[in-house]
Amino acid sequence: MARIAVFGAGGSIGHRVVSEALDRGHEVTAVVRDPAKITRSHPHLAVERGDVLDPASVAAVGRGQDVVVSAVGGDDGPGHLALIEPSARSLVAGLHALGAEAPRLIMVGGAGSLRTPDGRQLWDTPGLPTAVVEIMRSHGDALAYLRSVASEVRWTNLSPAARIESGRRTGRYRTALDDLVVDEAGNSVISTEDYATALVDEIERPAHIGRRFTVGY
Repeated sequence: MARIAVFGAGGSIGHRVVSEALDRGHEVTAVVRDPAKITRSHPHLAVERGDVLDPASVAAVGRGQDVVVSAVGGDDGPGHLALIEPSARSLVAGLHALGAEAPRLIMVGGAGSLRTPDGRQLWDTPGLPTAVVEIMRSHGDALAYLRSVASEVRWTNLSPAARIESGRRTGRYRTALDDLVVDEAGNSVISTEDYATALVDEIERPAHIGRRFTVGY
């Protein structure tokens, strides 16, 4: 059983990570700005107020945990720009302050920097809306930062498929490192439920410390 703190626990991915971890018997701390928004009750669930952009708050939440998961995101392009890369810096600073007792960090990433079958990065696909590209780039900047401070914290970045959407949990997925996972028809899809499954699998069976990996069907 692991002790897991989840920043952004009220979001579409965060709350599924919380549910998946609880279903497997882990102890989970849901970290949100407004604890009143978490109405679920579970004997292994605690709710704490926290700010992912405040290193002191990150350190306070992270103390005593085995893993800190960041599933935060903005509502639009500007929201992501103000949150994603800055949150990576805050998370690293806060966990680094805990020294040898620092928990592992798993950060929800984006698909934009993944290589497509034709060799380009997904964010270079012609016709993508500017707002979508900005979101992709913000996740790319966060990943670049994590890679630049690899010695300071045990981190993992998990990129979804090109399309991630609510669906069902099958427990089946395929992984890659920096290449987009596509099926025989060229589609790149993962449900939020199976994305959460893959993330908790990584908590239980670490295989990508200091690396980014991705999942898809």
